[in-house]
Amino acid sequence: MATVKVHPKYSAAITFQEITQTRTHPACFMPYTFAESQKLFIRAARSIAGGVNSGIRKLELPVPVYFTHGRGARLWDVDGNEYIDYQLGQGALLYGHAPAGLAAALGEQARRGTHWAAQSLLEIEVAERIQKLIPSAELVRFNNSATEVVGAALRLARAHTGRPLILKFEGHYHGWGDEGLVGFAPPADRWGPDDTPSQLHPSQGIIPEVPTKFVVARWNDPAHLRQRVKQYSGQIAAIIFEPVLCNTSCIAPCASLLETIRDLCDQESMLMIADETITGFRFGGAGAQGYLGFSSDLTILGKAVGGGTPFAALAGKARFMEKIIKGEIVHAGTLNGNPLCLAASKWSLDYVLEHMKEHPGRINKLGQSLMRSLEDCARRHHIPLHPQGPGLVFHTTMLKPGAPPGPINDYRDYVRRHDAPRWAHLRRYLLEEGVRAIERGLWFVSMAHTDQDLAETLPRMERAFALHAQTWQAPA
Repeated sequence: MATVKVHPKYSAAITFQEITQTRTHPACFMPYTFAESQKLFIRAARSIAGGVNSGIRKLELPVPVYFTHGRGARLWDVDGNEYIDYQLGQGALLYGHAPAGLAAALGEQARRGTHWAAQSLLEIEVAERIQKLIPSAELVRFNNSATEVVGAALRLARAHTGRPLILKFEGHYHGWGDEGLVGFAPPADRWGPDDTPSQLHPSQGIIPEVPTKFVVARWNDPAHLRQRVKQYSGQIAAIIFEPVLCNTSCIAPCASLLETIRDLCDQESMLMIADETITGFRFGGAGAQGYLGFSSDLTILGKAVGGGTPFAALAGKARFMEKIIKGEIVHAGTLNGNPLCLAASKWSLDYVLEHMKEHPGRINKLGQSLMRSLEDCARRHHIPLHPQGPGLVFHTTMLKPGAPPGPINDYRDYVRRHDAPRWAHLRRYLLEEGVRAIERGLWFVSMAHTDQDLAETLPRMERAFALHAQTWQAPA
């Protein structure tokens, strides 16, 4: 039987039979079924490589689900199933599904034109809003994805400093390009020593020299970070990082880490690059920089900045954008500053500005309430599930047998303690009860979620946890 490969961050593989089978539900109520999604996935495999357009989507069990529409915190699929959505387009839908104002803004712009490959007032209006919200955003450039912006930021840092190396942290994800995945998710047997983490890249086909241009450090160890910088003193152009590590568990920086990064960048004349693809605007108008109290030299913005459209921005202090201004580095793109995406971004940023008094406090409170409910439910059913992170975004760690409780501190700690197969088993039950979280265990709360959404989540969650507890069997 053929095996379908999954995203490189996961070591498991899923057979086609496992994808299409329907489990027996040992209860009197009916779970969701996915017959129409199964048919569409089989059909898609005839025309789309692998049947999906992003490898990670194959992880969804029992089948990659096909959706028809969403509204607020709810999402509907082709089988008529309704979900309370905590996946939210991998975090891009901070404003919920299909907000009326965003739909109107997109419709109005579509009637005027979708693409000019030229300038418009909208691009100035969006740039000015980013400047207003993020203090370190003195100048802005637009792209279509955060992966593109990462490439632009690293190119700019190398050009500005004349240095070849970039320091990044193990387990941090900076897009799927050659540079963004270095050191992202090495298997335990290829981690390398604690003091010199591996530069392993999870994909074949990359330019072989790319990993050699990176220094990889472990997250949340300031002394180790200082040692790595000292080892390559005068050769590192920038330190790039997720301010809160959201792509591997959900791990906040330890007390002195951001201060250490800032100090090292100043001492060594390196650029501090904050990848706020996930945290930008979710953590408030000023992003994680405002929430955690730091100022980066360059900032990568994606997801929420476009309200679900393919839009991203590079923001930074003016002196570090000089090479772009002079044309000494190439920053280009036919669809950069696309008016349709700009219209969505303008509406999204205005929505954040309008709700500054309550954001991010309201969704943080909702998220913390949801985390407590998950933990309480897990305790009742004797399931070793432990939510971690702020309420704005959090991860549900499923502890392996014998693994100690307590906060996950870094990538290696996560791999050692998180039971990914058991979480996948529970996650499938949640999906079949109409609660949708991300396959890797991440949960987002949107500005559209309400107390009623959380109240309706609880009985669904209770059923899913009960069924998981009844049926889970650890692999032999």
